Amino acid sequence: MSQDPHISRHANVVGLGLIGGSLCLALKDKGFIVHGTDSDITRVQIALERGIIDDNTVFPTADIGFVATPVAASVDAITQLLADMSGFVTDVGSVKNDIVARVQSDRFVGGHPMAGSELDGLDGADATMFESAVWVLTPSPQTSDAAFAAVAGIISRLGADVVALPPQKHDELVALISHVPHLTAATLMGLADERSEEHLALLRLAAGGFRDMTRIASGRTDIWLDICQQNRPAIVAALDSLINGLQHIRQVVQDEDRPALMAHLDRARQARMNLPSRVGPSTELAEVRIPIPDRPGAAADVFALAGELGVNIFDFEVVHSLEGDRGVIVMVVDNHQVDLFKGGLLARTFRPAVHRLS
Repeated sequence: MSQDPHISRHANVVGLGLIGGSLCLALKDKGFIVHGTDSDITRVQIALERGIIDDNTVFPTADIGFVATPVAASVDAITQLLADMSGFVTDVGSVKNDIVARVQSDRFVGGHPMAGSELDGLDGADATMFESAVWVLTPSPQTSDAAFAAVAGIISRLGADVVALPPQKHDELVALISHVPHLTAATLMGLADERSEEHLALLRLAAGGFRDMTRIASGRTDIWLDICQQNRPAIVAALDSLINGLQHIRQVVQDEDRPALMAHLDRARQARMNLPSRVGPSTELAEVRIPIPDRPGAAADVFALAGELGVNIFDFEVVHSLEGDRGVIVMVVDNHQVDLFKGGLLARTFRPAVHRLS
């Protein structure tokens, strides 16, 4: 499933911050000619000097374009890039519902790589940032299967695990696992800082779990203003749930209810231990060939199902069907999960064919 090395592939990247710069390096490592732009000309000059981008243009016939601007500027940047190039376009914003609703194009696929660094800007750019990271794609009803398959294919080549989610569901989940934890860490640091004025030794004692829990509060602050505005409903709902949970545990502690406290802590410990981790390469694989039905969003549905079932996708491509212009998704998955995956596909009216490779 490799790309012909004699064919030059081009990519546009709009926004040369930490994620945009890392994208440029990752794409160059995969043989792309990378064209990068940014509203900050100094950042562009640095990217050129360091070889992070090949030139400061938008290539009109590029295979793919990435918009890596702050979320408040994403819609305008996406719309402009769609007008300036003929290929497929995606973005990397951590809030998706508003963006996907406002961009009406069959060539656009919303995206969000769950990756980052404590370093800022191009100084933190890393070609390996997306390896083993989860990259969420949030196609709209307008997104073509060709666009989804192409974007997912390129992202997979960067080493990321592709997961498909509806935009609103993405925002609700990310509010819970990313946005609210950041606000919680910031609040805890604020409380500790207030107490440190009374007890100078306090922050010197703040090591171990406290330091680990509040590490994310050291990230850039400006981007969170846009995130909290763009994802306000989901963040407020998640904060309400957190506040209710804290009020419950406060009452448990107040009442000295040892059995309830033990149950609460045991449940949290077990849930933490059960967090999924990336499964290493399997020596037992199966190939699943899935004809794409003649309906919008079918390719995205296949990826969404794999994510729901926890099926590890080790490789995939889209090939042309002998039956006509429709495509066939070819996925390589863990042999131990293939029956579960096949059953789920059949239940959703797909017609998979399985070939065990080992």
